[in-house]
Amino acid sequence: MATILVVEDERELNTLIRRHLEDEGHSVAQAFDGPSALAAAQHDHPDLVILDWMLPRLDGMEVCRRLRRESIVPILMLTARADEVDRVLGLEVGADDYLTKPFSIRELLARVRAIFRRIELQGQAGSSEANQALLQDGPLRVDVGEHTASVDGRTVELTPKEFDLLALLVRNPGRAFARDYLLEKVWGYDYGGLDTRTVDTHVLRLRKKLGPVGDRIETVWGVGYRFARPRRPVGPEA
Repeated sequence: MATILVVEDERELNTLIRRHLEDEGHSVAQAFDGPSALAAAQHDHPDLVILDWMLPRLDGMEVCRRLRRESIVPILMLTARADEVDRVLGLEVGADDYLTKPFSIRELLARVRAIFRRIELQGQAGSSEANQALLQDGPLRVDVGEHTASVDGRTVELTPKEFDLLALLVRNPGRAFARDYLLEKVWGYDYGGLDTRTVDTHVLRLRKKLGPVGDRIETVWGVGYRFARPRRPVGPEA
């Protein structure tokens, strides 16, 4: 059983989501505007936040941004705004997933299950790969246990999905990953190939945040991405 915070100003929809989540065995907290969402998150320490974009007093984007400053809690954003720019903005401020209204409750529950399944699998992987908890590659340091990354000792601020994507790539240098595979492993379920641009968006942001090290994340045309092995300098033979 998990604690889930549902932030939705449409009270009937909020209650409908709450009832179905409770039927799944979860404990549900509710909020109907931005400030109350932040207060509930601080009080209830939810395992997942389902967050509407259009909220009174403080919109969902700002709520997401503030939550992300303090927590790595998964955030599933709900919105009637289907434009790609809006979707990318939501991911950029730290949302883990994005569901466009109108949606079916069945799809919402599938997303929730997938998020928790991903968390469980990551926990299992973390316990079985303790020897890989600290990934070091030149100036890049990725601490899986502490969920931190740094370049030349400088902390790089990453969203949870950016971190998970980076850790997967760095743990497998030289291996090319298809976008669909990355979606399944990092986001936790099969997007059906419809949202592979989500991976592209996160890679672009990772490259920018990592600076020169970001060039190591290479595009493999027709496939996806890989973290390149260190290039050995070429010099005259001794």
